[in-house]
Amino acid sequence: MKKTLLIAAMGLVGLGLSSIANADQLEDIQEAGVIRVGTTGDYKPFSFYDGKTFSGYDIDVAQHLADQLGVKLELVQTTWKGLVSNLQEDKYDIAMGGITRRMSRQLAAEQTKGYMVFGKCFLVAKGNVEKFNSLEEVNKASVRVGVNIGGTNEKFADKNLPNATFTRYENNLDVPKAVAAGDVDVMVTETPEGMFYEVTDARLEAARCDEPFTRSQFGYLIPKGEQRLLNTVNFVMDEMVLKGVAEELMQKNSLK
Repeated sequence: MKKTLLIAAMGLVGLGLSSIANADQLEDIQEAGVIRVGTTGDYKPFSFYDGKTFSGYDIDVAQHLADQLGVKLELVQTTWKGLVSNLQEDKYDIAMGGITRRMSRQLAAEQTKGYMVFGKCFLVAKGNVEKFNSLEEVNKASVRVGVNIGGTNEKFADKNLPNATFTRYENNLDVPKAVAAGDVDVMVTETPEGMFYEVTDARLEAARCDEPFTRSQFGYLIPKGEQRLLNTVNFVMDEMVLKGVAEELMQKNSLK
């Protein structure tokens, strides 16, 4: 009798472990009829929130992904500092919006394939490109550098510009405004963002975007271990390139 009860109990435990092992976020998304996308809303031209609506390249990609899955899109605003932790806390299914692929994020989550090569550069006031065109020129106590808190720009600045005078901003959108207003001399940025502001704001100019200091790729973050969701998002990204959708959305958002 005791042996029978033990076997039955082990069977129940096995079923419990099996259900955990077979947990599938893609299936949950399909059953819920909605995909939750975390995004900062402060990084033009990838993710921008104006207080009412989101826009940008990755917002368009998020909508395309939702359409391909046959579900609704729910956008959840997050911060750069909380990007990974909020994903781990199940506040959203995927994080999107100009997110740099890097090893620390790979260890904490799953990263999709890269979709754009870029590098670190500077955003400066119009006419100041030659003045702030190298790390040596910016790495001085007399140079005021603006960075957004929690992103790779801050990490790059802390490592490469230790002598500069920093102003750290919670909202990335405030940094270009500070450069334009003369509150800081240099914004550490990335080539797509730098070129976007150079084109859309006559007061600003990108420095070293033709020869960036680093080379990286953007990607999307998915909860650790969710291989089927990762495979599906990568598939959709491949199809976007194949069918010209990625090119179309890049042109729409001034990335081409």
